[in-house]
Amino acid sequence: MTENTISAGGVEIATEAFGDPAHPPVLLIMGAMASMLWWPEALCRRLAGQGRHVIRYDNRDTGRSTAYPPGEAAYGFDDMADDAIRVLDGHGLGRAHLVGMSLGGMIAQLAALAHPDRVASLTAISTSPVGTDTSHLPGTTAAYMEHAATGESVDWTDRAQVIDFMCRDARAIAGTAHPHDSAAARRLIETDVDRARSFASATNHFMLKGGDRWRGRLGELRPPLLVIHGTADPIFPVDHGAALAAIVPGARLVRIEGGGHELHPADWDTYLAAITEHTAA
Repeated sequence: MTENTISAGGVEIATEAFGDPAHPPVLLIMGAMASMLWWPEALCRRLAGQGRHVIRYDNRDTGRSTAYPPGEAAYGFDDMADDAIRVLDGHGLGRAHLVGMSLGGMIAQLAALAHPDRVASLTAISTSPVGTDTSHLPGTTAAYMEHAATGESVDWTDRAQVIDFMCRDARAIAGTAHPHDSAAARRLIETDVDRARSFASATNHFMLKGGDRWRGRLGELRPPLLVIHGTADPIFPVDHGAALAAIVPGARLVRIEGGGHELHPADWDTYLAAITEHTAA
């Protein structure tokens, strides 16, 4: 694993790379309030072992990348999509396969629309179609909404409160097919909180706007699209993944039975097989 901090566009973006740089590059983009650590190192190494050069990075306001004061995000979705391209530039890559999860899946969609010549393929995990009216699709579950509402009372500068809430969040987004490992989740969350420049700044992700120029244009997406979605996802029900796959010609949908809004180790074989096949061209 090699670490590299990229300075471009007025921001610093922390990155880590796995595998042989001569292999096809795969850029991993994580979701809201989640640093690159939420792409498990073991999963990254396994994907690298399949002959891929794997790069993960901290989005703005997470991990060791540039952080803004809470409530003062000086960027939008389009900037985050451009950040993905800045990471490619920083690693000297002309093109890469993008893999995005949740908010990261939306960022990846925008990056693929805005920079189709830089994106070899797109894999969208546990996400929703951008620039699309999804009001007719099932929304976030009531149980998760009830949990999320408790975040309003969290002091995001208090380590113990933050860790407690995030542990409860990890349980709330878990699927139904496999047991939730609360001890492993706590270890990851503690590391993530302690590693961040300002963990409270990650709440800025819920204020983001942008991507308006792509409204109604998702069908123009050129890179080949793979959609992977858990059937028990409480944030974006699987209908969102199915809608995304239906909009983009030639897209393929892989359903993770009982999968939640997570990358559960028991499902890694399915993820790896699908992504390896999709990025083989």
